[in-house]
Amino acid sequence: MKRTLARGAGGTALAPAPATPRAAAGGAEPTAPAPPPAAAADAVGAPRQLRTEFPFQLPRGYVDEQGTVHQDGVMRLATARDELVPLRDVRVQENPAFLSVVLLGRVITRLGTLPQVHDGVVEAMFASDLAFLQDFYRQVNAEGHTRASVECPHCSAPFEVELGGGRLGES
Repeated sequence: MKRTLARGAGGTALAPAPATPRAAAGGAEPTAPAPPPAAAADAVGAPRQLRTEFPFQLPRGYVDEQGTVHQDGVMRLATARDELVPLRDVRVQENPAFLSVVLLGRVITRLGTLPQVHDGVVEAMFASDLAFLQDFYRQVNAEGHTRASVECPHCSAPFEVELGGGRLGES
């Protein structure tokens, strides 16, 4: 099972601003207003882009009517509408547990070679794949990423850690 998520909204970490000689000498540094988030730049100076689609691989895979197994897919960030529209669905009103099936059917944009992904496809998935997608949805939409940059307390070397867990259902 493979999880592929961006490190933050733009997929890259921002480099710290270089210190000026005046700031390094302990003098007061003039402060300029921070640029708006849309104007933020990555380490090479290019504008940062918001990542809205995230690839995934199902642990088992969806089996279509012809017996083809579809594992690789793409999920997009959910909108407020994606979370509100399913609440009007009769199936969700009768059984609130159906909410995640309808919601995932809206935000999965690609699954293998299927021409379209909808709630009927999600409903026919194995329970382990549904649990994986629910966890993946939560990581992508609530937290934005599953990796964090940290520093070793002993040698000060920077590295990344996985916050979302390495196995199905971990968080």
